[in-house]
Amino acid sequence: MGVIFFLKDGLKVDPSTLQLLQNSANLPMVAKPIYGLLSDSVYIAGQHRIPYIAFGAFLQAVSWMAMACFSPSNISIFIMTLYLLLGNLGASIVEVANDAIVAEAGKQTTTASSKSSQLSPSSSSSSGELQSFVWMACSIGGVLGNLLGAVAIDQFSPQAMFSLFGILLAIQFFITILIHENSLNLPPRTGSSVGMRKQLSELVVALRKPELVHSITWFAASYALIPALTGTMFFYQTKYLEIDSSVLGISKVFGQAAMLLWGIMYNQYLKSVSPKKLISAIQLVMAVFMVSDVLFVKGIYRRMGMMPDSLYVVVFSGLLEVLCFFKILPFSVVVAGLCPPGCEGSLMAFLTSSIALAIIVSGYLGVALASYVGVTANDFSGLPTALLIQAACTLLPLYWSACIPDDPPKTKRKQH
Repeated sequence: MGVIFFLKDGLKVDPSTLQLLQNSANLPMVAKPIYGLLSDSVYIAGQHRIPYIAFGAFLQAVSWMAMACFSPSNISIFIMTLYLLLGNLGASIVEVANDAIVAEAGKQTTTASSKSSQLSPSSSSSSGELQSFVWMACSIGGVLGNLLGAVAIDQFSPQAMFSLFGILLAIQFFITILIHENSLNLPPRTGSSVGMRKQLSELVVALRKPELVHSITWFAASYALIPALTGTMFFYQTKYLEIDSSVLGISKVFGQAAMLLWGIMYNQYLKSVSPKKLISAIQLVMAVFMVSDVLFVKGIYRRMGMMPDSLYVVVFSGLLEVLCFFKILPFSVVVAGLCPPGCEGSLMAFLTSSIALAIIVSGYLGVALASYVGVTANDFSGLPTALLIQAACTLLPLYWSACIPDDPPKTKRKQH
């Protein structure tokens, strides 16, 4: 959030430029399959996950500490973009290694649970328990981080916040290098480093499975087809409505808390629900929230006295910002269950890369849509029309929802 205010208030960028910068800075995420192939095939000191996490944390720490050294008057948009690209490169490498660890450990846990359930009918395990736990842990971190950001945004300069984030990443780096991969109880290595060519061929074979390639294609399209209007809505809330920055911070806290609650609900009640029904329902709810945004922008809620603008931003805007990510939890469980052994890092990286590319395309489409309806930093009259188009685009993927597996992974494993 500090970066967004730094770009808006420090570098004086307009809504379209802000959204272009935000999405362009995510380009390193698209190369995740390369990082996944590296982590699957190239071992460093007998380890192929932890060293990549440490290296990614190091790159992020360098990026944020470098940005903290510049004031708005002596840094250009180009240099800022380069540092954001470097930071997201490090974050991408960390995410790939983390996703691979979760996929490997989750599959090992599932195998052990299956064996124990065969010995004892009373003991049973459901798919996705580890993924749900990781989701909840990340959500707790998001709540605490955004809560700290909401308090700090009015108290400290963006440079101070960049410094704090850089220091935290440096601490993560030093802690990570003290951890050995053996302590994670991952599947043992069957030999020396696997060649990248062999690893790539295994990934290609995995992607030839129709249920995998169709699911991933649909999932990526469900993001790419929706023009994102995040930069436009940010300017509308802060410049037109003059919503305080702390309110936006609390909105992000509310969103992360909702993600935590979603992880708990999924783990307790929804793991046995058909992924297709669950993901389609989330897609429909997103469209409803976007129509609600139309009423919000038109001031209908305000005129009816239903709720103040600040409350809507905290609750509805905060929830809509993370609602599109709710689909990732059930879908990642599906992909992890279908993933062949040995290419967990590569396949999960391919999935997250596809999502990242789709989100970038979505951001660029949002810039084009805002330009088409005539939305600028000072004129938001076309925003309701843009939001209606966005809601209609959100419903489009539902026509091809048959691409998602109809049964949860647990059911499929029992059939084999």
